[in-house]
Amino acid sequence: MGGMRPLLRRASRKSPRDRVVTLIGKPGCHLCDAAREVVAAVCEETGAAWEEWDITADEELHRLYWEQIPVVLVDGEQHDFWRVDAGRLRSALGA
Repeated sequence: MGGMRPLLRRASRKSPRDRVVTLIGKPGCHLCDAAREVVAAVCEETGAAWEEWDITADEELHRLYWEQIPVVLVDGEQHDFWRVDAGRLRSALGA
C-alpha cells in the first residue's frame, strides 16, 4: 500500500492584516450605517483593510445584492448580510 495522503489539509491561516473586508451598501440605509460602524471598528482593532462599495453606482452589484444590503465580504467571499456581528467578523478575520 502506498503512502496515504491526509484527507483534510489545514488551510494556511492568513493574518487579519492580510485580509480585506468589503461593505456593500447604499446611501441613506440605516442598516448600512450600523454595519459600517461595526466593520470600521473591527478592522481598526484587527488591522484588516476595508473598503465600501455603493450598489447604486454599479448595476452588477445592484443585481446581485439589492435584497441583502448591507452585505459584507471577506476576501471577496460573502460573509454576512443585513446585520453584522462584530464577534463573527473578528473570528472570520482570524483574530
